Amino acid sequence: MDDKIKINLKIAEANYPLTISRDEEEIVREAAKRVDIRLNAYRAHYPSLNLEKVIAMVAYEFSLETLKQKQRNDTAPYTEKIEELTGILEDYFKSNALQ
Repeated sequence: MDDKIKINLKIAEANYPLTISRDEEEIVREAAKRVDIRLNAYRAHYPSLNLEKVIAMVAYEFSLETLKQKQRNDTAPYTEKIEELTGILEDYFKSNALQ
């Protein structure tokens, strides 16, 4: 069942009303919490930076992490090798089945 609920997230001192699936609430709130944690860390380390720049750095950091994760999970080379080996095996069994 895909129940929708309305929640209010507070990120960087701003409120964001969202309508989400009930089963996504925990992860949505955790994501907002992680953003705020990083924002606060940057603000503490760079108190003279304006909020816009801090938000940009946090967005960059999350984006970089996401891209690195995708790179680590890239299974294309393995899939291609498996397909190649499968083709070799299929050819072998086809040629030996005729004998």
